[in-house]
Amino acid sequence: MQHQTEPRTPQPAPGAAPDDGPAPGTRTGDELESAILGLLDRRAADASICPSEVARAVAGDGDWRALMEPVREAARRLTRDGTVEITRGGEVVEPGTGKGPVRIRRGRR
Repeated sequence: MQHQTEPRTPQPAPGAAPDDGPAPGTRTGDELESAILGLLDRRAADASICPSEVARAVAGDGDWRALMEPVREAARRLTRDGTVEITRGGEVVEPGTGKGPVRIRRGRR
């Protein structure tokens, strides 16, 4: 009897940054980042959006809830160059820290 092994999922190196999901340049990453920026462009300059708005816009009739973490990851990528800020209770927070609902707004560069 042959024993089959499951393919191994690559593990990050110790001390490596966590995976932030689809990298820029992939369809999903680009699509989510574009959706974030597109929704912000249709709002007042000081307005913010909820990540669920982005997920719903991209998913259409599909399962938008499955896109929530990828949307948050896309927002985190956009914070790196100051394009957007992530806020909680109106205050800017470090991406990926703390618990609770967040919003996304244009960066204040």
